[in-house]
Amino acid sequence: MAGVPSIYPTLLYTDAKAAIRQLTEAFGFTQVTAYEGDGGVVQHAELSYGNGMVMLGSKGRGGLFDAAMAGGGPTGVYVVVDDVDAHHKRAVEHDVEILMPPTDQDYGGRDYMARDSEGNIWSFGTYVPQA
Repeated sequence: MAGVPSIYPTLLYTDAKAAIRQLTEAFGFTQVTAYEGDGGVVQHAELSYGNGMVMLGSKGRGGLFDAAMAGGGPTGVYVVVDDVDAHHKRAVEHDVEILMPPTDQDYGGRDYMARDSEGNIWSFGTYVPQA
């Protein structure tokens, strides 16, 4: 399955609909699918970026994963982007909290770090880990 990611970060949000808006509008993800339950609760959503994808849903929706994640804190996700500065500019234009501006790293990459509306840390950079 060449080209198909084998790791899919999965996050739960108190307001999953707002998270989807922020990830698509401010960070450039594409919503692939979203399944809602009663009362508009996001049961499962998939957002893509490049050849990667994250899955997310609403906290408190029930089920084993929701229960297992109940005490979980924020998480961090790294996403490879072509143009860090343009990506950063888009995030700033959408009032995203920037923790570190675009910075050249000693290992050769350039990246920036942001916090989403529910405390998760997103890093966007040019460094591509070698498999």
